[in-house]
Amino acid sequence: VQLQASGGGLVQAGGSLRLSCVGYDIEFSDAVMAWFRQAPGRGREFVAAISQSGRTTKYADSVKGRFAISKDNAKNTAYLQMNTLKPEDSGTYYCAADFYPREISTRTSVYDYWGPGTLVTVSS
Repeated sequence: VQLQASGGGLVQAGGSLRLSCVGYDIEFSDAVMAWFRQAPGRGREFVAAISQSGRTTKYADSVKGRFAISKDNAKNTAYLQMNTLKPEDSGTYYCAADFYPREISTRTSVYDYWGPGTLVTVSS
């Protein structure tokens, strides 16, 4: 199983980025997919997650109304559309998969597989 995130980069505050997470040897329809982020010197924090079917989503309060998570199970790809970016959104963004979950979790320990991360830098 491999997850590969892409789409990070440098953007000015107020701008947008779209992250993608492609899965290999994995069935996205069996997994809750999530995005977490980690800023330098800080712990990894939950950003957003989406259910196996894609019908249910969950967001951190800090990104509600600005970020949107989606997935295309046929393409084994998850996305994170990030709008109205702020400097505090900067960090390395990781996608993660939780197989056969009981709920959509915000806890890192629940997720079975992780990608290597993509760096997002928002300048003020």
